Amino acid sequence: MKKGTIVLIVIAALILLVIMNWWSTYNKIVTYDENIDGSWAQVENVLQRRYDLIPNLVNTVKGYAAHEKGTLEEITKLRSQWGAAKTQGEKVEAANQMESALSRLMVVVERYPDLKANQNFLALQDELAGTENRIAVERSRYNNSVKLYNTYIRRIPAIFYARMAGFEKSDAYFKADKQAQEVPKVEF
Repeated sequence: MKKGTIVLIVIAALILLVIMNWWSTYNKIVTYDENIDGSWAQVENVLQRRYDLIPNLVNTVKGYAAHEKGTLEEITKLRSQWGAAKTQGEKVEAANQMESALSRLMVVVERYPDLKANQNFLALQDELAGTENRIAVERSRYNNSVKLYNTYIRRIPAIFYARMAGFEKSDAYFKADKQAQEVPKVEF
């Protein structure tokens, strides 16, 4: 009778240990998954700041660079695309395209010395530069959250629990635009 009771206690302890391990692992996966969502929300927050600044920047540049209409229209179109994007992947793509268009806008600005001295433009340019730095920081934090989550759910024993609970690897990393690999041309 004593051996039977000891065996039952050991089995019950092992089952309890497995349940506690599963519970702990599941909660950790949920925490990492929520960190991705929270990090993404912060990325969207600073991207929204950028998109709120763009109309002011474009209107300021319009007064000086009326014949650069194509670049300005493209920026306006891309701003609308970001607003219409539904998924994280679509928003990442729209944000990357916007960065490329903003770089072209800054090249346009270089052609207009009076514009570069305009106080409104300088203030907006500083705001945009600060926002771009914030975006870089938040993208890094977001990518780190995705990496932490992906690493955790691919390790043993979490991989088994993640599969059972339906958690999947996230592929929504922010990546550099292909154009960012090209060396920019600077001409004087």
